[in-house]
Amino acid sequence: MLLRIFSYMGKYRKFAFLAICCVTAESVFELLVPLLMADLVDIGVASGDRSYIYAKGIQMTVCAVIALILGIGSARFSALAGQGLGAGLREAQYEKLQHYSFSNIDHFRVSSLVTRLTSDVTNIQNSVSTGLRPFCRGPVMLVTATGVAFSLNSKLALIFLVALPVLAFLLFLIISHVRPLYSRMQAAVDTVNRIIQENLTAIRVVKACVRGEYEIEKFQTGNTGLRKQSETAFRLAALNMPAMQFVMYSTILGILWFGGGMIRSGELKVGELTGFLSYVLQILNSLMMISNVFMMMTRSLASGARILEVIDEKPDITDEDARDIQVEHGAIAFDHVWFKYKEEAKEYVLSDVSFQIGAGETVGIIGQTGSAKSTLIQLIPRLYEATRGTVLVDGIPVKEYPMKGLRDAIAVVLQKNTLFSGTLLDNLRWGKEDASMEEVEEACRIACVDEFVDRLADGYYTEMGQGGVNVSGGQKQRLCIARAILKKPKVLILDDSTSAVDTATEGKLRSALREKLPDMTKIIIAQRISSVKDADRIILLDDGRVNDIGTHEELLERNHIYQEIYESQKEGADL
Repeated sequence: MLLRIFSYMGKYRKFAFLAICCVTAESVFELLVPLLMADLVDIGVASGDRSYIYAKGIQMTVCAVIALILGIGSARFSALAGQGLGAGLREAQYEKLQHYSFSNIDHFRVSSLVTRLTSDVTNIQNSVSTGLRPFCRGPVMLVTATGVAFSLNSKLALIFLVALPVLAFLLFLIISHVRPLYSRMQAAVDTVNRIIQENLTAIRVVKACVRGEYEIEKFQTGNTGLRKQSETAFRLAALNMPAMQFVMYSTILGILWFGGGMIRSGELKVGELTGFLSYVLQILNSLMMISNVFMMMTRSLASGARILEVIDEKPDITDEDARDIQVEHGAIAFDHVWFKYKEEAKEYVLSDVSFQIGAGETVGIIGQTGSAKSTLIQLIPRLYEATRGTVLVDGIPVKEYPMKGLRDAIAVVLQKNTLFSGTLLDNLRWGKEDASMEEVEEACRIACVDEFVDRLADGYYTEMGQGGVNVSGGQKQRLCIARAILKKPKVLILDDSTSAVDTATEGKLRSALREKLPDMTKIIIAQRISSVKDADRIILLDDGRVNDIGTHEELLERNHIYQEIYESQKEGADL
């Protein structure tokens, strides 16, 4: 897993390599200092040779300064490597998300994807930025200092053969128990993010229904869960330091005990013991660094597993069966199509749906709430894949079209209208980036956007704000329709996208679509019969099945479900 994670460092690998080189060299120069100090004490101080003391002192100072410069370099290069790795992981995840189908996104919660792109990446990024130095420095100092310690006094160094296994066992116990806790902690972060996202997205509903107190309680529950998971994980991780200190102080006491005895018996000099203790502290510090690195790696591995889940998720919809073809006319056919959102679901959302729509034809789709109207049209541009049966465009299965070309040829205005931050013109040109102002204005005339655009503060250059908060629901719908028209698609699908538009404006919009875009296939999903009664044909859906197909007059004459819908809406209008 670590190799895969670090493979996303890309061009920043050179900084990681430079950081490792700096750390290694820094460790060597730091390890020279105790040797020089031992000579200074045992030779210079013992003989009273001031020139020797000054020479050794200057050498120690030079080593310390070089180690300081190398330490600064390693910190800088580690930070660059960490930031580069974080950027690479975020980019890889985000790029993979762009290839997800709706069902792939449904597999993860949106809040969880946000956490994986931010918090989980930050954990790994920080581990590299702050952990690369101890990760390299610890083993180098451990091996080198242990070797020098054995060369100074092999008998005294045998104490490490007891201390190291004890420390390793304690670290193993802590890490094996704390790793699953970190995974649960990140899942708790997902929950808190979901609660915040839902609240901010539906803030108007929350305030309109006076549900602020309920939302506060819900957040407190999620926040308390995160706090408890974090406390449990960090409480166990905090045992790392006491375990380290226990081993460290026990080792120092053992060395002082046995070293003092060896000095009394003449087997060891005071300078040698002083130098030996310096290396002992280096060894114990390196062990502390290694233990901290293990703790950071434990949390990073938990985050890395979550990141790789996003990267390894196989898109349900691919171009593996695609040919180099384009949509020419926009004729659509459903041939015994069945669909359900999940393979394990017991019931189908769409059942044995078959119909044909000719190129340039205007077809309305109507049905009661929950009759799968929106699901039906999402199969045409392959936002979802049919479970059974075939969806065809111009007589060719949609699987054989490249997704980019298919979706360029089919413009869908979904129920949930979305505008992006930026100007009104920027939003319209999402449909066609290089559209001229003449093309933009023509699309706006068809969608009746020209009725209100001049009243906006800066016209086409008015900032929309996040989600288009400074325009009404009906205006937002018309802007989304204009954006879709600007693509000049072969097929235009309006999924209940005029529900917030008044009937007079809707009538003008339908007339403009019919007159200005006669060759474009148009599919209109609506709740109101008035929105589809002028269509060439109307498809009546009932509980995921095609109940009937015909004109408004034909259905009104023979179909009792259509009659019920018509009468209920007529009575509502009369009221």
